[in-house]
Amino acid sequence: MPKYLLLKNYQGGPEHHPNFVPMSEWTEDEITAHMAFQRHVGEMLRQQGEFVDVQALNPDVTYVRYGGPDAAPVTTDGPFPETRELAAGWFMIDVESETRAHEVAAYLSSAPGKGGQPIHEWIEVRPVMSGAPAAME
Repeated sequence: MPKYLLLKNYQGGPEHHPNFVPMSEWTEDEITAHMAFQRHVGEMLRQQGEFVDVQALNPDVTYVRYGGPDAAPVTTDGPFPETRELAAGWFMIDVESETRAHEVAAYLSSAPGKGGQPIHEWIEVRPVMSGAPAAME
C-alpha cells in the first residue's frame, strides 16, 4: 500500500475559507476540541490499519542551512511575516489509493475550530517516494 504524508499548514493553501479564524483567536475549549478531533482521526486510522505516524509541531522555528566545509551551520529565527506557510503537523498514512488519501485529508480538514465550526483547512497530500534512501524497511 502506498504511504502519504498529510501535511497541515498554518494558513497554508490556495486561499482561506471565508470563515477562517487563526488558532491564536480560539478559546481554550475550542483548541481542546480541535486536538480531541486530531486524536479521533489517529484512532480511526489505527482501527483501519492505515496509521503510520502523527506529529503536531510548535510554531517556533529556526531556519538552518549549510555554512561551508569549515563553518558552523547558518541559523536564523522565524517565522517571518512574509512566510505564507508554516507546517503545523502531519499524519503519515498507509492506504490503498490516492483516492483514500484524499478522503482522509478531507475528513482531517473538517476539524472543529472557532465556534466548533469546521476549519476547512487545506491539507497537503504528498506521496512518499518508494525506494528513497531514508526507507530502511
